[in-house]
Amino acid sequence: MPETILLVDDESELLQALIFALRREGYDARTARNGRDALALAAADPPPDLVLLDLMLPDIPGTEVCKRLKAAPATAGIPIIMVTARNEEIDRVVGFEVGADDYVAKPFSNRELLLRIRAVLRRNRPRDESGPTETFGRLKVDAAGHRAWVDGQEVALTALEFKLLGTFLARKGRVQDRETLLDQVWGLGTAVTTRTVDTHVKRLRQKLGPAGDYIETRRGVGYRFRDRPDDPPSD
Repeated sequence: MPETILLVDDESELLQALIFALRREGYDARTARNGRDALALAAADPPPDLVLLDLMLPDIPGTEVCKRLKAAPATAGIPIIMVTARNEEIDRVVGFEVGADDYVAKPFSNRELLLRIRAVLRRNRPRDESGPTETFGRLKVDAAGHRAWVDGQEVALTALEFKLLGTFLARKGRVQDRETLLDQVWGLGTAVTTRTVDTHVKRLRQKLGPAGDYIETRRGVGYRFRDRPDDPPSD
């Protein structure tokens, strides 16, 4: 069954060009011309495998659509690539802060966009690995099922946030600089800066609540996941 991409944009010519390019690559495509339709289609059964979301929509800003999708349990796991004519760093940072998995600026080539779609979908696919659930203090993680719990309550993490958490857990007690995290978690450098790491770590901490304290900031260097949950905070 082909993977489905939900295209959210009010430009008819762009939508037609993207539909043609995606279908030629074997993807299915759905379209929404405003934010309300996008929210409804994303929540439909079956949901899309990825949302390509323009920021400038006629009713609801794309950032608000992204925020609502990531806040709803039924759609929180759908990866989102933002597409916009605005390409300032602050625009990318805001996009990542509300939950976007990637950011593409207009004008773009279809080849670049398809490469980014493949990369984000690849990150979001469940792994074939199996193994025991890992417990670390108040945090429990099922790597095979891509699920996490804090104090027994499941936490809705995006695929990228889960990969970031997994990277920290695999390297407990070791400081990870931002460049290393970019390479290991994102795997690409275009339009992704070290500030993006800070944005995602902040969101991950917020979602983990009391377990977010396990991720410590080492100023001027990067981040460190505690070696043991009961370790005192490091300076």
